[in-house]
Amino acid sequence: MSVEFVDTNTVIYSLGEDATKRRKALAILARKPVISIQVLNETANTMRRKLNFDLPAIRRFLLDLMGESRMHPITPATVLAALTIAERYGFSHYDSLIVATALEAGCRTLYSEDMQHGQLIDNRLTIINPFR
Repeated sequence: MSVEFVDTNTVIYSLGEDATKRRKALAILARKPVISIQVLNETANTMRRKLNFDLPAIRRFLLDLMGESRMHPITPATVLAALTIAERYGFSHYDSLIVATALEAGCRTLYSEDMQHGQLIDNRLTIINPFR
């Protein structure tokens, strides 16, 4: 069982032109991390709006990603936990939802460049920016 969770930026960097970031992102994704439906949605949106992928290419990529990752659902309880995390740590709602999902999935590491590198959440989850 994976104890790593990836935020959307890690997935997007696996598609990018920056060879160093792409290599790091692909290495993390090769370990079959946990992702959420939120990550799938944000990835699809970025691929379509910013990277100009067509819908069939986005569908193929997401199907591959779903097959190579462990999916964790977002439930009403996840949303409520995210509110508590936002209150406690001052994260945005969407970052808090990523953190709440990672905690629910039992992850020990969250790969993201959007939050403070090295921050420990609830004495269980460490945020790591693999691109710094």
